[in-house]
Amino acid sequence: MSCSSSRSRAKQVSRRQQSCFSMNDSAALISDLHLWLNQRFQFNATAANATFAMRPLADKTISVIVIVILFIAMVAVGCIMDVTKIKSFLVKPKGVAVAVLCQFGVMPLTAFCLAKAFQLRDSLAVVVLICGCCPGGALSNVLTLAAGGDINLSLVMTSASTVLSLGFMPLLLFIYCQAFPSLQGAVPYGRIALNLIMILVPCSIGIFINRCRPQYSRTIKRVGYSTMALSLVVVGAIVVYQLGAYALILLFPPLVASAALLPVIGFVLGYVLTSCCSLTHAERRTVALETGCQQCQLAMTIMKTAFPPAMIGPLFLFPMLVWFFQLTGGCVMIMAFRCHQMFTRKRKGKNKI
Repeated sequence: MSCSSSRSRAKQVSRRQQSCFSMNDSAALISDLHLWLNQRFQFNATAANATFAMRPLADKTISVIVIVILFIAMVAVGCIMDVTKIKSFLVKPKGVAVAVLCQFGVMPLTAFCLAKAFQLRDSLAVVVLICGCCPGGALSNVLTLAAGGDINLSLVMTSASTVLSLGFMPLLLFIYCQAFPSLQGAVPYGRIALNLIMILVPCSIGIFINRCRPQYSRTIKRVGYSTMALSLVVVGAIVVYQLGAYALILLFPPLVASAALLPVIGFVLGYVLTSCCSLTHAERRTVALETGCQQCQLAMTIMKTAFPPAMIGPLFLFPMLVWFFQLTGGCVMIMAFRCHQMFTRKRKGKNKI
């Protein structure tokens, strides 16, 4: 009896600490936000009227849509997983090993450095860290194809990072959150781990479809990506309608800078590290794109379902901002490669003449 009562008391204390943190951090965040809104947009915001709360129906609707988006995304990821290709790369794992090092070494450290450099408050730092600790996303596969990279390596990297994220993501979040004292005891690592375990179900469905009905894989991927894009627009519209001007927190300069720099630094360091490891040019482009492109749908779902609304508020949309800069940065990288390729061909043609 005494043991069970002490456990219940410990749980209550933990919940109170998390609630206290959420309220204090939210108040500080609101204070910064209303000052910035007043200065930048001449918006008459005060700490009293600034609130990130949404109506229960809208909040539940967004939670359901976000979970559906993640389900579709992970089915699509499962459809690109090929067990035979994964086995072939495991025989010569150099490329995959470098990619995993970049994905779970470079990106979390980059996110942590950005959070410290911009002196982000705790809840702001959390969303940046979550994006940095996420596995690779399907966007990297599309960009790799456009960049003339090794698409098979890209697919294997996406599959491997998705599986490895089950252990690495909660561990890395725990390690880096230690540098933020008020985050200790406030980040729900158990819920985050549960969200990661749940992605195995849609992934398994995608793998089954790709193995038993491969003719449907391409259609599922195309329909899935279109549905995800439309769903993200709907979520954004609901949030803007419900929160009004307070959705502008996503335009908070340190957040925008973090969202822009995170994928760019990933692209650059991914290419540099693979160059040091003497990988082929196609493999370098592949690892660079895979490093800079995170699974933003997973990050958004974790923020929306694992954290209390008072702590995150509209910040669960931050991964959409990161995704935008991933796409923009990836397209710039592809254009630079194409220009270099054209210049090299012309130069070779002149030398032959």
